[in-house]
Amino acid sequence: MTQLSVGETRGKGQDMQSVEDIAREIVAREGGFVNDPDDPGGATKYGVTIHTMRRLGLDLDGDGTVGVADVKALSRTQAEAIFIEHYHRRPGIGQLPEALQASVFDMYVNAGANAVKILQRLLRQMGHEIAVDGAIGPQTAAAARAAHAAAPEHLIDAYGIARRNYYFRLADRRPASRKYARTRAGGKGGWIRRAEEFISPRYHMTEAEFRERIAAWG
Repeated sequence: MTQLSVGETRGKGQDMQSVEDIAREIVAREGGFVNDPDDPGGATKYGVTIHTMRRLGLDLDGDGTVGVADVKALSRTQAEAIFIEHYHRRPGIGQLPEALQASVFDMYVNAGANAVKILQRLLRQMGHEIAVDGAIGPQTAAAARAAHAAAPEHLIDAYGIARRNYYFRLADRRPASRKYARTRAGGKGGWIRRAEEFISPRYHMTEAEFRERIAAWG
């Protein structure tokens, strides 16, 4: 039996995950401590960047500053709590159709307000007159609910595909980021695999399609 993606499972009306479950999956997906000089986020652990920790004042070692040591000290539980409060509750992701929340939540952790802008642009393409401002207000929430009611599986897959395109465009513009979109062996990198976790398998890129898309990168 073929395993369903997140988007396909939810589109078929099966049990929804809790916000806590989704946060745990994001932490697992993000992995442990990294400090990649090519990553604008800087030192990161479980997907929480040093910039986020400084903004929140998380001086975990009590030395009066928030530095790399504090990032290393961050626990999974703390990361999950940060995501739930600052990347789900405060942005208002709970106002969106439940089946769409996991993908938008995951993207918000990865790309901040751009996650909402991607959705808003998609909704505009579907005929909804809303602003593309990165904020989930009553109009965006209502448009998302209407679009989901009209075509639930389409909206979930379309958002996942729009995420994937966003990653490709980032890598097009910034060569240093291409290692996140493709592996050293030339296959799909973490960004693309991440987006496709929320896309039905029938819409995943084949290896040939992927190679054609990145051919211009050299």
